[in-house]
Amino acid sequence: MTDIERVGVVGCGLMGAGIAEVCARAGLPVTVVERDAEAARAGRLRIDRSLDRAAARGRLTAEGRAAAAGLITVTDQLEALHDRDLVVEAVAEDERLKTDVFTRLDSVLTDGHALLATNTSSIPVIRLAAATGRPEHVVGVHFFNPVPVLTLVELVPSLLTSADTLTRAETFVTGRLGKEVVRTRDRAGFVVNALLVPYLLAAIRMVEAGSASAEDIDRGMVLGCAHPLGPLALTDLIGLDTTRAIAESLYAEFREPLYAPPPLLSRMVEAGLLGRKSGRGFHTYPARPRNETAVPAERS
Repeated sequence: MTDIERVGVVGCGLMGAGIAEVCARAGLPVTVVERDAEAARAGRLRIDRSLDRAAARGRLTAEGRAAAAGLITVTDQLEALHDRDLVVEAVAEDERLKTDVFTRLDSVLTDGHALLATNTSSIPVIRLAAATGRPEHVVGVHFFNPVPVLTLVELVPSLLTSADTLTRAETFVTGRLGKEVVRTRDRAGFVVNALLVPYLLAAIRMVEAGSASAEDIDRGMVLGCAHPLGPLALTDLIGLDTTRAIAESLYAEFREPLYAPPPLLSRMVEAGLLGRKSGRGFHTYPARPRNETAVPAERS
C-alpha cells in the first residue's frame, strides 16, 4: 500500500502524540522527538494514557494496546530520526520554531527520498519547504484533534511539492492510516480553519461585548445548531494561544477584519489562560496531574 515503513514525529504535545499513536496502531515503528528529557517523559505519559483510554473504551484490545506502545520510542535526540521514511513536524504553531525544525531535519535525514510533512494549522507550507534543500519532498499533512478519533486530514502541497510526494503522502494517510483526505491549496488556514476561526473569534467578541456568557453562547450552539462543542469550549480545546496564532497568520495573509484576534483573546493568552491545557480559559477544567507537563500543541 505504501513505501513508508518508518515514521518520525517532532513534538509530543496533543497533536504529535496523537499522530504517533495512530501510526503505531497501524503497525508502524515510530520515533518521537521532544525538546528535552522532561518533555519526552511527559510526551510518553500522554501517549500511554491515550492508549489506556482507547483500551478501556474497547477501541483497542489489551494486546493491541501493548503492541502499539511497544512500537513507540520517545527521545530528545533529533538525530534518532536519521533513517525515517517520513517525518511529521508537530511543534507549536510558531513559524520560526517550525522553520528551525525543518532546517535541522534536512541535515539529519539520510534518505534523499524521505518525506517531510508539517502538521501546521495555518502557516503556508512553502515557507517551511524553503528552509530545506528538498522542497519537492515537503508537504502539509494536517491532522485534527483528537487524532485517533477524527478521520480528516488536510493534504497541502506547496508550489514546489512534487506529484510523487503528494501521491506517496495521500497513499500513506488513506491506505495505511485509514484517514480521509481533502486537498487544499497552500494558503493560510487551508480549508477548515479558514472557515472555523472567524466563527470562534465571533464568539469571543460576543463575550468581550457582554452579549452573553460563555456558557450560554456554547449552550446555544450545542442545542440550537447540534454542534458537539460550543465555540468557546472548542477554543479551550484547541488552546487560546494556538487560536491566536492561527488568527494572526490568517490576518497577516488576507488582512480581513474577521480574522483579527480580539483584544480579549490576546489578554487571556498573556495571562496564561490557555484553555484545557492550563486548566482555565473561557471555562475551568480539572487540574492536570502533577507529573504531566503541559506541552503547547495545536489542535486544528
